[in-house]
Amino acid sequence: MNDSPRRSLESFIAQQAGANRVSITEARRLSGGAIQENWLIRAEISGGSYAGPLDAVVRTDSPSGVAASRSRAEEFALLRAAFAAGVTVPEPLWLCEDQALIGRQFFVMRRVSGIAAGHLLVKDSRHGGNRVQLTQRLGAELARIHTIRPPCADLRFLPDLAQAPALDAIQRLRRHLDAQTTPRPALEWGLRWLERHAPPRETIVLCHRDFRTGNYMVDEHGLTGILDWEFAGWGDPCEDIGWFCAKCWRFGANHSEAGGIGSREDFYRGYEGASGRSLDRARVGYWEVMAHMNWASIAIQQAQRHLSGEEVSLFLALTGQIVPELEYEILTMTEHS
Repeated sequence: MNDSPRRSLESFIAQQAGANRVSITEARRLSGGAIQENWLIRAEISGGSYAGPLDAVVRTDSPSGVAASRSRAEEFALLRAAFAAGVTVPEPLWLCEDQALIGRQFFVMRRVSGIAAGHLLVKDSRHGGNRVQLTQRLGAELARIHTIRPPCADLRFLPDLAQAPALDAIQRLRRHLDAQTTPRPALEWGLRWLERHAPPRETIVLCHRDFRTGNYMVDEHGLTGILDWEFAGWGDPCEDIGWFCAKCWRFGANHSEAGGIGSREDFYRGYEGASGRSLDRARVGYWEVMAHMNWASIAIQQAQRHLSGEEVSLFLALTGQIVPELEYEILTMTEHS
């Protein structure tokens, strides 16, 4: 972050915090975040209710994104709703919708400690504390997210669902597939399978829609924060459960079906204990197929961001290379049904 955005950010924080002066002592971009940029800032605040040292993260847009990603103002509202519901998330502090300030819309949230890297978490049990407890805790946290339900005045920007969530997701995927110039027969098959087996509409809740290993922080004791709310929207509770358990998000630790970190039953137990409702295992399985379809669609969009020249990135280019693996998994999961 160069001098001009830094000074603008200092002025913004000072105004929001009612401070006499703010001095940013460190600002560096954090790793990860394929769709958004995250900047760690350390600042000293003089005066006002936030006086003292501040460790925070500034979250702003990447040069390009994917269609399903929400704006920073919307993500900030979602984070506030989750924080108010008692979900373990970074405290949302301030939103800036004036793009002229640093060139992009952004918000500031408190930094939470720990690591989020999925490939490390599934391989090194020193992170996250007791894995059974962590797996159950994540199930309970997801149940708490699902206590947020429509109507919700603070989330009125979220589109209403006029039909079953599965049918809504299928329509979105169909539009994306129809727009592709490269034939995707395996994905077409998967989409047709989803159409034929779509579950009926039941309870509608706030779905995180990217609740997975890699999008929560842990330290050596356990969970410290659930991150990345940019895809959240109203949906079927089993959508989030299927996404967390999907093979594509186990980072190779396929024996641990719950996010590569624990057993599926421990995760279910945590969710069921906190929510007071039993999970329909077959319905979860349906949403696991949907998870692979959704991730394939996003991976194609990520590759297109690179190929179009919008955002030249080896990471985005490599993401596109996982699509055949996802197609194979979809065919395997639907082979006998």
